[in-house]
Amino acid sequence: MFATLSDRLTSTFKNLRTKGRLSEADIDATVREIRRALLDADVAVPVVRAFTGAVRERSLSAEVSGALNPAQQVVKIVNEELVAILGGANRPLHLAKTPPSVIMLAGLQGAGKTTLAGKLALHLREQGHTPLLVAADLQRPNAVTQLQIVGERAGVPVFAPHPGNQGSDDALVAGADPVAVAREGLATARARQHDVLIVDTAGRLGVDADLMTQASDIRDAISPDEILFVIDAMIGQDAVTTAQAFADGVGFTGVVLTKLDGDARGGAALSVASVTGRPILFASTGEKLTDFEVFHPDRMASRILDMGDILTLIEHAEKSFDAEQAEAMAGKLAAGEDFTLEDFLQQMQAMKNMGSMKKMLGMLPGMGQMREALDNFDEREVDRIEAIIRSMTPAERRAPKIINGSRRSRIASGSGTKASDVNQLLDRFDGAQKMMKQMARGGGMGLPGMGNLPGMGGKKSRGRVAPPPRKVKGKSGNPAKRAEEERLAGDRAAGVAPSAPKGSAFGLGQQSAAPDAIDPATLQLPAGLDKLFGR
Repeated sequence: MFATLSDRLTSTFKNLRTKGRLSEADIDATVREIRRALLDADVAVPVVRAFTGAVRERSLSAEVSGALNPAQQVVKIVNEELVAILGGANRPLHLAKTPPSVIMLAGLQGAGKTTLAGKLALHLREQGHTPLLVAADLQRPNAVTQLQIVGERAGVPVFAPHPGNQGSDDALVAGADPVAVAREGLATARARQHDVLIVDTAGRLGVDADLMTQASDIRDAISPDEILFVIDAMIGQDAVTTAQAFADGVGFTGVVLTKLDGDARGGAALSVASVTGRPILFASTGEKLTDFEVFHPDRMASRILDMGDILTLIEHAEKSFDAEQAEAMAGKLAAGEDFTLEDFLQQMQAMKNMGSMKKMLGMLPGMGQMREALDNFDEREVDRIEAIIRSMTPAERRAPKIINGSRRSRIASGSGTKASDVNQLLDRFDGAQKMMKQMARGGGMGLPGMGNLPGMGGKKSRGRVAPPPRKVKGKSGNPAKRAEEERLAGDRAAGVAPSAPKGSAFGLGQQSAAPDAIDPATLQLPAGLDKLFGR
């Protein structure tokens, strides 16, 4: 969503890096480009005005003029101000001391409240909670049925005593009382000992009095601990107006952004927290129930400035990768065993569990410069690789070198690919296998030409010959002479006066006095040399 904004900001900062000192004109030009980029991204005008004013004031201050790298200092200022308008710091959900904790969802129709209810329920269930969903949206056609399906996929029970509207028009059917449903859901959660209650309420295509009245009545009936305003991040400038209307009519404690995976300009995400003063708690980044994450303002600012989001990437990896399997793989490589196609297949499946490859690669720093390559990346390529490996026999996976021409044809036919695709996979795997061997030889964390890093516990690989010891200057290669030198060194260390070496023709070492005991006055210097010593 922030691709266009990120590209424009990156281009603006690139022009600054060529200058060792920034003048006031340079800073004004930079702030002007930032203002245009934010306005084009549909950020609210008051937010843009406050943001660019703060950036300009800080950029002209002493913190930039005295910096060793002014351009990087300006980027740092922009990053900090982005974090500020996005909410400053992450705030977790406020849960009640006495369960159940009641969470009410509010927002316009089409913002994705029902799907988000299932995502939030799954997120809380994975944290050890026992949530209960309440279908209080009795006006939108088949809203209750949709929530039941979403709850079943999330593995969370749904309280739905009324079927809701089964027709085609958006009207409240006779006998339907959303306030009573919400009140009964709270009583059911207490009776069944659910510690979290999530209430899905009705929305409208626009802000109106009926919507606000119904939402206010539900709020008064259940006294929620959190009222989450669900907003579509693609609606642009209307996001500020809608958020302000809900803040005045119902009041909410936090914001949830949906459809962040869209290609709209995304100004709502940069405006709503600053305008309403309420923090953004969660973000929905896709259609799957697992495409849901806690919103961190500092990480989002890093993504916008193309600095990556390594922490979120690590969190996704921790959820997807099996710790025991990773440990077994590390032990296998440390023992010098070959990295096989079966191991490669396991790694591919673990990466698939992390979600979209494009999304994961986009979290790496500097990937904005490869945006075109990322956009052209085919997610189905992973499936094709998996199909090729699964078309091999166990022996072929363990020893790919036995795959000859006829085997390649059979594998290509079994996987629905071409023989050239099989050849390409085997070539890539051969490079990956060599890299794994090099990593294992270097203790897993070695860098080429730098050896092991301290404390990494690298092991010697099988058959590797240790390099010969470096010769120390002053030691002879003659065994007899070397032994004599070592004996003299031991005598010196023990404080014993050295004796004359064997075979000395000039009596070296027979002088009993130490060098410090020699009287300089007794020395006979050559003629003329005494003037140098002042004699």
